[in-house]
Amino acid sequence: MNPAVTAPATVGTTLLDDFSLEMTGKDVPALEEARDGIPRGTRINVTFLAGEDHATRLAAARAVRRLGFVPVPHISARRLPSPAALEEFLAGLAEDGTADNVFVVGGDPARPEGPYEDALAVIRTGLLQRYGVRHIGISGYPEGHPAITGPALWSALTDKAAAIGAGPFTGDVITQFGFDADPVLDWLAAVRARGVDLPVRVGVPGPAGIRRLVGYATRFGVTTSASVARKYGFSLTNLLGTAGPDRFLRTLTDRYDPARHGEVKVHFYTFGGLRTTAEWISGFRQRTP
Repeated sequence: MNPAVTAPATVGTTLLDDFSLEMTGKDVPALEEARDGIPRGTRINVTFLAGEDHATRLAAARAVRRLGFVPVPHISARRLPSPAALEEFLAGLAEDGTADNVFVVGGDPARPEGPYEDALAVIRTGLLQRYGVRHIGISGYPEGHPAITGPALWSALTDKAAAIGAGPFTGDVITQFGFDADPVLDWLAAVRARGVDLPVRVGVPGPAGIRRLVGYATRFGVTTSASVARKYGFSLTNLLGTAGPDRFLRTLTDRYDPARHGEVKVHFYTFGGLRTTAEWISGFRQRTP
């Protein structure tokens, strides 16, 4: 049997059978509304935003668990003012039974608000293990980062992967979203060539207003040239309407090579809302063989 023929259907199933979602601490009502359209056991990341406090984040993680999903609370290294703040958050997660999975990211502030320069510094404290964390997610940037050089990004990724591998943890990488599958696939091959074998969850924007998508892309340094926009399925000259990742996921599926790209899944950034994203995923699965 020709692998080129059978791979797309197999990969498409793999991509969406274990997808993950993202929400903010204030999205609990939206999650309750969307719950029936999301498979039980789905991993749901809870962001660590500047305008939310620990109580809001902890309550959101508890709600994710209560509704039958797997909470993955974020820890933003540069937003932590002190070791005590990190311990307070981890202790709260442990007390609630939501500490098994975390996602550790450097965070947006240009200067750290406390002693942690980056995600690696948090991982190296030993506190994650002490408070019962078993799985650590880390970030990846297929199109680079607007404030970090390419060599520094590669060093950060390989160092974090090594730290996870040296500890009693499993882990994965969640990438920044993009509109072009080609650089994502090239980046995946480069990740594997550097010896990083953690599963990768490719960041994908759920369906959302085009203006909103372009706004987020500008904020995070994601390429939105006219050619890339057309490839994804929208025009920069008409920002009305919505766009979904149909073409992106089909390209990812068609070009994926497990020997070259390793284990790959999908992580949805729910810019258009949790229910809208869940309904789109269900519809896409029905439309895709």
